[in-house]
Amino acid sequence: MIFILLFIAACFLAFSNGANDNFKGVATLFGSGTTDYKKAITWATITTFAGSIAAIFLAGTLVKNFSGKGLVPDDLIQNPIFAISIALGAALTVFIATKVGMPISTTHGLVGALFGAGFMAIGGDFNFAKLGNTFLMPLIVSPLMAAILSFLAYLTFRHFRKKTRITKKSCVCVSEKQAVLKTADSSLSMDKYTTLEITQCKKNCDEKYAGQLLGISAQNILDTLHFMSAGVVSFARGLNDTPKIVGLLVIINALDIHWGMIAVAITMALGGILNAKKVGETMSKKITPMNSGQGFTANMITGILVTTASIHGLPVSTTHVSVGSIFGIGTVTKKANPKVIYKIVLSWILTLPLAAIISALLFKLLESIL
Repeated sequence: MIFILLFIAACFLAFSNGANDNFKGVATLFGSGTTDYKKAITWATITTFAGSIAAIFLAGTLVKNFSGKGLVPDDLIQNPIFAISIALGAALTVFIATKVGMPISTTHGLVGALFGAGFMAIGGDFNFAKLGNTFLMPLIVSPLMAAILSFLAYLTFRHFRKKTRITKKSCVCVSEKQAVLKTADSSLSMDKYTTLEITQCKKNCDEKYAGQLLGISAQNILDTLHFMSAGVVSFARGLNDTPKIVGLLVIINALDIHWGMIAVAITMALGGILNAKKVGETMSKKITPMNSGQGFTANMITGILVTTASIHGLPVSTTHVSVGSIFGIGTVTKKANPKVIYKIVLSWILTLPLAAIISALLFKLLESIL
């Protein structure tokens, strides 16, 4: 019974994670008009699933970190109620954020839930030093680093584009305007005539690039690189997030790590397919408008940072890194929406205490029932 409850809790967390996080890797593809929502979420699902399977071989350190080892005594780690409280605390926090369209960090939710359940169980014996050094520091530093790197990378790419004489091309809006010819005698008028008014479109216009590199269209090259970079980000997210959830299953040897990874990967994919659109709209359209070149730059920085962190066992948030990268681009173009960024950062601040409170209450409740 306790194993089934733990498995359901972990799957609920995986589903919520997929709903809130799966689209983040391809948000720039949709936001820049490179592809539509359906193709974007399909590409995200395939590449995230691949990253989840790769985690079996590459992300063992993260499994250990998110089992709670070193934060709380080993005997508590072997308590299934502890794992269930963490999974449900984080899952409910992420699920609520998904329903309101806020892209929060599952990593942050798990850290908060680890703290809440752990502190409720052992109080002051909780290892606060490891919590700060291993978990909180990477979560704070990563979005700032992503914003700075994407800012610098885009300036570099823009300089290269201008040197190679690749120019931006936009679209124009043509509208009819009617006027009436009048003579000097205002009482007399001639027939109405129609003129065409040409202006630069402000909405529903995807900015493209004109020019060639090695005889190939610059826009075609960029679109290919953009799809590849989105795939890298989604792969990195699967690689980074899957072991964090599996860590909750393996701490009591409830499930073999390989089967755990596969179960989490499938449930995560379903969450993204069924419930990702609201958060996807926020990430794609509301932080800053972007073209394909800007989207590619943000994805490249996100993919590099998250993949590097996963291999070294650093629990960074793909959400924080991705939002930081997109915001860095918006800072260069001066089109970032500060109100949306404020709401997102506020949701990040609330994630940890909300997850901690929920998991602490659940631990107390389950301990008295089971």
